[in-house]
Amino acid sequence: MQEYFNHILHQFDLPLKNPVLVFSLILFIILLSPILLKKLNIPGIIGLIIAGVIIGPHGFHILEKNSAVTLFSTIGLLYIMFIAGLELDMNEFKVNKHKSILFGIFTFVTPILIGFPTCYYLLGYGFDASFLTASMFATHTLVAYPIVSKLGVSKNQSVAVAVGGTILTDTAVLIILAVIIGKSKGSLNQEFWIRLGISLSIFTAIMFLIIPRIAKWFFSKLESEKHSHYIFVLSVVFLQHS
Repeated sequence: MQEYFNHILHQFDLPLKNPVLVFSLILFIILLSPILLKKLNIPGIIGLIIAGVIIGPHGFHILEKNSAVTLFSTIGLLYIMFIAGLELDMNEFKVNKHKSILFGIFTFVTPILIGFPTCYYLLGYGFDASFLTASMFATHTLVAYPIVSKLGVSKNQSVAVAVGGTILTDTAVLIILAVIIGKSKGSLNQEFWIRLGISLSIFTAIMFLIIPRIAKWFFSKLESEKHSHYIFVLSVVFLQHS
């Protein structure tokens, strides 16, 4: 009996290793954080961020950063971006596409122009490290979008412009990351640029030409299968970020 209790207590050694306990803890945080902070008029997303810091390796170290935690954080971020795109008025987006492009360019170029000299000249980083760090400042995510949606201003013109700008900056930063990785491996040659161009062309064709046709056929053939619609949409969301 003593061995049995020791075995149970061992499961609660910090940081938690049992995947079931890790998953349960994350679910409880997702459930309880918004409820508790709602009484203080604090957006739920803030509670999730604070809770993540508290239980993480730089807090009480209840959870360590591993593949499972990285998976959950990636899924959460992709889901927020998916919700933002789902609620985005495409007509409003098309009207403001030039503003989105301009906003994306400014929010991408300005941090690069400030961050690169700071890292290169003041902090003494190398060229690649400085450029990569500056590009990290240039990218931004839609973490605050649930707050915007809750306030009922997601249809606002500025929101459509910001979402469009986010798409542009994230794409640009991913391209920069691919270029820097290629340079670090010594493979930044003509073959690299051809492969990058072909990859972007294939990705664009799949996302804007093939997937819409498949989605139209899928939804028309399985109109009554609502759960299948949900699985299909999530599959496409994770496919395009794979």
